Amino acid sequence: MAKVSSSDSNSTPDDSVNHESVTGKGRPTPTRKEREAANQRPLVSSDRKEARRASRTQMQAERERARIGMANGEEKYLPIRDRGPQKRYVRDYVDARFSVGELLVPAMFIAILLTLIDVPAAQILGLTALWAFFLIAAADAILLGLRLRRKVKEKFGESHAEKIRWYAAMRSLQMRIMRLPKPQVKRRQFPS
Repeated sequence: MAKVSSSDSNSTPDDSVNHESVTGKGRPTPTRKEREAANQRPLVSSDRKEARRASRTQMQAERERARIGMANGEEKYLPIRDRGPQKRYVRDYVDARFSVGELLVPAMFIAILLTLIDVPAAQILGLTALWAFFLIAAADAILLGLRLRRKVKEKFGESHAEKIRWYAAMRSLQMRIMRLPKPQVKRRQFPS
């Protein structure tokens, strides 16, 4: 049995009715006109130059944050083609090894300089060397793609191994300092 306190024994049915009528938000509901007036804001700021300046500053800060995040390899800021643990594994593997394709841009620059010389033998030598270098770089990229396909299949399964060969080849043909996201591993620091 519950004990009845002295205050409960003295209460009358009218007190309980008064107590129930006090519940609620304690203020009248605002009219629609009052709510619309409270929500009204100007569509265009009164100081348009300042609003434009503030918007531009905010956008620059967001772009800078996204640029730094992408360079550091933060998943949130990466484009869709670079997202996922499989792509991170491929990036780390490619960045850990030396690829012949990294020297492709400097080799092309040297070949262009050799073609500017008026000696036909130098021009032919430069173009032949460039084509040979290009074939070696392509063969290296193909072998890298095959090796990585096997490694990704072992680590992540068959379904993830198909779309990484081209990604690995394109990353291996870029100079290391030009790659985005930036390399997160040092040379010969292969992922496990």
